Formats: sequence, C-alpha cells, structure tokens
Amino acid sequence: MTTHVSDLKGLSAPLSADLHYDMADPYAIRLSLGTPMTRSVDWVFARELLAEGLRRPTGSGDVLVMPWHHPHPHSLRVVLRNRSGTALVEMAVSEVATFLRQTFALVPDGAEGLHVDLDRAISELTGRRG
Repeated sequence: MTTHVSDLKGLSAPLSADLHYDMADPYAIRLSLGTPMTRSVDWVFARELLAEGLRRPTGSGDVLVMPWHHPHPHSLRVVLRNRSGTALVEMAVSEVATFLRQTFALVPDGAEGLHVDLDRAISELTGRRG
C-alpha cells in the first residue's frame, strides 16, 4: 500500500508501507516503510495494538495507533517515535482490517502461545545457539 508519512513540522512524503506477519512471532506485526530506491525502515509492534487502534486510540511510548476521520474518512494513523524524531503514518482502514483478518485466520486471538518456539526465543535472548 502507498501511504503518506509526515513529521511534526508538517513535511509529508508518499512512501510504500507494507504490513507483514510471521506465525513464528505470532504476537507481532512488522510495518516496513520506504521507497523503491531506499532500504526500508521496519517497526515491529503488537498485533493487538494495531487491531485495537482500528476502534479507538491506543498505545504508549514509541507506537500510537488511532482511527482518524478528518480530512480523510476511514483512515488509520500510526505515530512512530524514536530518538531521531516522530513520524505520522496514515493508512486506509480497509487495507489494515483485511491484513488483520488474514493474520487472525492464521493464528486466532488467544492461540498465539501455541505458535511460540520458546527454545528459540530463549536462545535468542541469551545469545546461545540451539
């Protein structure tokens, strides 16, 4: 999908925005932003945060998600913050909702724990090789 990303100064640029889901990390989604000529920037955050953000403003810290109706009806805003600054990403609710339906068809809400490889997660956290 193509979206607009702007900073707090109001500078806006159209960017490619791709949502990704991996059953091996069932609680998370990845939002990749970029242009065809640059390397994408990836943000990983909770799938539930994105789902809840379709209904009401939610999140704290680095990622905030909220439905938005003005000036573009049926859009979703995602605010991304880090030490370098803040970006505002606007996406179509219909595309995000379709993406989320597909993820919940793969791994239903509440069944994420059945897809977590705890041995791999512990190895990654401790730096050990399995």
